[in-house]
Amino acid sequence: MFLLKIPIRPLFLLISAVALFLAPLSGAASAETPSEKAARILRAVDDMWRGESSRANITMKVETQNYRRSMRMEAWSKGRDFSLVRILFPLKEKGVATLKAGNEVYTYLPQTDRTIRLTSGMMMGSWMGSHFTNDDLVKESRLLEDYEAAITFDGARNGRNETDFSLIPKPTAAVVWGKIEMTVAEGLIPVVETYYDEDMKVSRTMTFKDVRVFGGRRLPALLRMTPADKPGEYTEIFYESLKFGLGLDDSFFSINSLKRESR
Repeated sequence: MFLLKIPIRPLFLLISAVALFLAPLSGAASAETPSEKAARILRAVDDMWRGESSRANITMKVETQNYRRSMRMEAWSKGRDFSLVRILFPLKEKGVATLKAGNEVYTYLPQTDRTIRLTSGMMMGSWMGSHFTNDDLVKESRLLEDYEAAITFDGARNGRNETDFSLIPKPTAAVVWGKIEMTVAEGLIPVVETYYDEDMKVSRTMTFKDVRVFGGRRLPALLRMTPADKPGEYTEIFYESLKFGLGLDDSFFSINSLKRESR
């Protein structure tokens, strides 16, 4: 039997050379592309306060030139298709609720026992006199699905890693913003979102603060919306509590749910 003998040292060098050659190729194959990174981050931001299902206790503070008011609410969600927000306080507005079920959005007014179906044109209207829209409350639009995202900065800044995005609406997206610019810090924590109108003028800015842990997730508890054309005005949403994984049934998010008492 004939055995081919190869010196150990040349064989070791040959294996090492092949490994060094293949290593960059392997890294390149597994590296995340900018578009993949953008999709991952935007998906996380879209679903940050929702999860597969969630229940939250929320306080809203509205500050305008003409009035100041506070509201307490309960909110439920399931996936991307279902949301329910109900006012608990003040008493004169207790029971007012907004529901998203699939592609339909409704508002219930207990004072008149009326249920109103919101059209797409009404989604950008103010929710209960705040600087948030109906769309903001029920998350009808989604950054990942409705906008083309480009990463404009990705690196160290302000003592941490941050990623900036420029989001341009897709041609078929039913949104009113001409552009959104946003910054997300390491740990997938949103920092700021700036909304531009169709003339590319700043319309409003939302900042995210007070990062806390809810259900094992780190996320901002305080969201502040500031309109560009009304100096000194703002609306704040503060998450007092937030739970995930409740196992809610789809039937919970029905028109009949709008009239139910808080649970």
